[in-house]
Amino acid sequence: MQKNPAKNLSYKRAGVDIRKGDALVDWLIDEQGKAPQKSAKETGPRDGVVSGIGGFAALYRASFDGMKSPLLVSSTDGVGTKVKLAVQFKNYSGIGQDLVAMCVNDIACVGARPLFFLDYYACAQLDMKAAQSFLKSVKKACEASGCVLIGGETAEMPGVYSKKDFDCAGFAVGVVAEDDVLGASRVRMGDKIIGVASSGFHSNGYSLLRKVFARDAKKWADKLLTPTHLYSPLVQTVLHESSGLHAVAHVTGGGLDNLLRVVPSNSILDLKAWPVPHEFLEVKKRAKLNWPEMLRTLNCGIGLTLFVAAEEAAAISRVVKQAGFTAYDLGVVQPGNVAKEAVWQLPFNELG
Repeated sequence: MQKNPAKNLSYKRAGVDIRKGDALVDWLIDEQGKAPQKSAKETGPRDGVVSGIGGFAALYRASFDGMKSPLLVSSTDGVGTKVKLAVQFKNYSGIGQDLVAMCVNDIACVGARPLFFLDYYACAQLDMKAAQSFLKSVKKACEASGCVLIGGETAEMPGVYSKKDFDCAGFAVGVVAEDDVLGASRVRMGDKIIGVASSGFHSNGYSLLRKVFARDAKKWADKLLTPTHLYSPLVQTVLHESSGLHAVAHVTGGGLDNLLRVVPSNSILDLKAWPVPHEFLEVKKRAKLNWPEMLRTLNCGIGLTLFVAAEEAAAISRVVKQAGFTAYDLGVVQPGNVAKEAVWQLPFNELG
């Protein structure tokens, strides 16, 4: 006689521990309560929170200091297969920053400042230590970006994920005045292009990178798990210091082709070479990629590009450097009537 597999079966025995999930939420609420108290004169994104973590939905008061025609800006993203390396090396301390950066950096491209962030964390079985390390990273990155972690979701799905596998997604909401939106409509012929250095591979190309470094991944673990730069505060600083910022491109999946998303169709980008970090050169050598493939797959050392008025380029470069980033003169926007896919000229010969 066959045994009934459902006999004495509970949700916990099936692989989902509701109490552990509740404990994680309680821990995060406690962590949020540890935020430093502000004086009566200080305001920030936290002041807009009516209700946040712990409820069915979060509430945020839409008051924007007299901003004319405010537009809400949203973005969602993940960190791809970089999560596999976090599991492999049991290092979750930077993945949360990756997640926040991929979202807030995108909304910064239209000139928006982030208001709040939500995360989604899915796994086979909840590992409290790993989840707490991840969420601490998310919380810290939100604070550094000037937004608040207002909610999220944790899901245990043993039928979908196995062992220590997990995935994550992020959702950011920001605001910008309609008259202040950055983009291709503001770009002018003769605008200078400033490249802002990346912190490394950021969060793109990891299906390739994991194969390239498979045999000695431990040696490269620190480089591979370096978190993505948070560029949102930098963009807000530039906007505060200068009126010469016209467009911003976040260099993510697709590499330097992301520049094409913020320039007029009747233009070409005359680009200069820049010092490509050694880890990218190692990928090029091992994978035997040519420069077009490299530049359309990885950021190759440029994480963000700023399109600025020529007369403001020097001043804005100084602002970038004062904020702790490396700035490169990448070239200039020029008129041209070429096909969209060939709208820019890559400096292959100069790069080798």
